Amino acid sequence: MTERPNVIVFFTDQQRWDTVGAHGSAMGATPNFDRLAKSGMLVRNSFTCQPVCGPARSILQTGKYPTTTGCYRNGIALPRSEQTLAHHFATAGYDTAYIGKWHLADNEPVPLEERGGYDAWLASNILEFTSYAYDTVMYDNDNQPVRLPGYRVDALTDAAIRYLDRVHDKPFFLFVSYLEPHHQNQTDDYPAPAGYEERMRERMVLPADLVALGGTAAKQFSGYMGQIAKIDEAYGRLHDALHSLKLADDTVVMFTSDHGNHFKTRNAEYKRSCHEASIRVPTLFTGPRFDGRGAHEGMNSLIDLPPTLLDAAGIAPPAYMQGRSILRNAPQTDDDVFIQLSEDHVGRALRTRRWKYEVIAPGGDGWNDIDAPLYREAHLFDLEADPHELDNLVAAVEHEGIRTQLRDRLVERLRQAGEAVPEIVPSE
Repeated sequence: MTERPNVIVFFTDQQRWDTVGAHGSAMGATPNFDRLAKSGMLVRNSFTCQPVCGPARSILQTGKYPTTTGCYRNGIALPRSEQTLAHHFATAGYDTAYIGKWHLADNEPVPLEERGGYDAWLASNILEFTSYAYDTVMYDNDNQPVRLPGYRVDALTDAAIRYLDRVHDKPFFLFVSYLEPHHQNQTDDYPAPAGYEERMRERMVLPADLVALGGTAAKQFSGYMGQIAKIDEAYGRLHDALHSLKLADDTVVMFTSDHGNHFKTRNAEYKRSCHEASIRVPTLFTGPRFDGRGAHEGMNSLIDLPPTLLDAAGIAPPAYMQGRSILRNAPQTDDDVFIQLSEDHVGRALRTRRWKYEVIAPGGDGWNDIDAPLYREAHLFDLEADPHELDNLVAAVEHEGIRTQLRDRLVERLRQAGEAVPEIVPSE
């Protein structure tokens, strides 16, 4: 094992945690993830801290909350002054590459100065606008369009494997950002590879929240899971390529997603809510320092992943990063995660091992307001008694004490994130 392991981020878009067998899915879509979860380090309680594409990506690139970088909603470019993972790995002597969806620029194609410091580039700012399931177009280092054959997941994976073959004799940091299992915006559907939706429909087992609330799941979940089945094949192919190139023992691979999907059950679209379906994601580390450790039981979010990746490579995480390396924290010290919400509404939430607590700004503009001076209690769920979040206890008199405790902890988390301390009032 090398002292400077290679690092790969395998990043999916809009993938619920419970789509993988390791988290209880009975549909059999993820045999590779499930197999590797037994030998690697599955992060059992992994969450996004902002369930929107662009903000989540800003977190993973910088290790800062979206209210710190200013990228609190989609459509805001990552400030060019921000130091990203690419900058830190490059300084440590790594070759860096980005393949796939970026969603942190003002332009398409993405100019050099908006690429976050990555050396090799094959990407689109908003991949769903430059490609379809079987028509993948991204842009290279010279901003020339590159058309890649095959289903979109395969096209990105082929490009990633070609990169691995090209640079396998030096340390590298590769970030592969898939669009799947995100919907195709233009058609509002989940186009799986030929035959995959039918196979998943035959095995259909809807998560309990979708059984109870419906939404668009009856129509869309089989295609969504068909996309995830192809994603899992890609994940297996990437690991196979590492074995073929004799890099498996020297490469850290992190699988995670930007947010989940509630299938229009909690608002008028697929995410942007405090519920588990929106915020809980599958996260798995394999490779040196992770294989054989067993599952990590702490509460962690995307904010903790950048310092973890740097730590795993022997690079000291910079002091400005607002998360903590999972490798440096005992599971019992990670007891809650903090979530910022935008676009649908201005909200802040706390997820503990038992409770979900959210406050929402009355009259807040989720698109134009980065925060608010006043929030009103909006949601309280007892996840032990009500894991599918169907019974909102926010007005229950008997839970006034727990709301006070959670409110005080949420205020502390706001302060730690660098936000001004707001007034929080009871629900009406």
